[in-house]
Amino acid sequence: MKISDTDLSGVYVVESQIRGDTRGSFSRLFCNKELSSVIGSRTIVQINQSKTAEKGTVRGLHYQNSPFAEMKLIRCLKGAVWDVALDLREGSPTFLKWHAQELTQENNLMMVIPEGVAHGFQTIKNDSELLYLHTEYYEPEHEAGVRHNDPMIAIEWPLNIKGMSDRDLSFPLLDNEFKGLKFNGLKGNKH
Repeated sequence: MKISDTDLSGVYVVESQIRGDTRGSFSRLFCNKELSSVIGSRTIVQINQSKTAEKGTVRGLHYQNSPFAEMKLIRCLKGAVWDVALDLREGSPTFLKWHAQELTQENNLMMVIPEGVAHGFQTIKNDSELLYLHTEYYEPEHEAGVRHNDPMIAIEWPLNIKGMSDRDLSFPLLDNEFKGLKFNGLKGNKH
């Protein structure tokens, strides 16, 4: 696995090698040993899958507050998405900056998003599926989000937005005092 830094500290893009022959292909999606420099002492405790039917749909931007802040490792199993990480870590030099990466079935890339960084994506192909590996259990009372079209963040989504959940549309807009964010301990990475 090849691990590449992004412009957001602790956010990585991982490329897995694909081996193929006349039977098809094989690829390692996760290896604790090869990813130890990224994961540290964290363990994967939950694996989820999302399926999104319509191209242009946006999900996110989601995160969990401490003590249930989580690292997410995200892969596209089918279709294609424009995956976004948004830095919400107090004191981070890239606070409120975002990084986007195209994840596709063909490019076999994985985005690693640490604690304190929100995640969202837009489907750029119909019938797209993502696989999520989480280092913390889902705790609905600790879940929070940032609105996809917040002008303080100014994410440049590649397509017109065709669908979103009512919950994602209800996230508050940020203001100059960041009253819309519930930080609750999102300060850097835990290992």
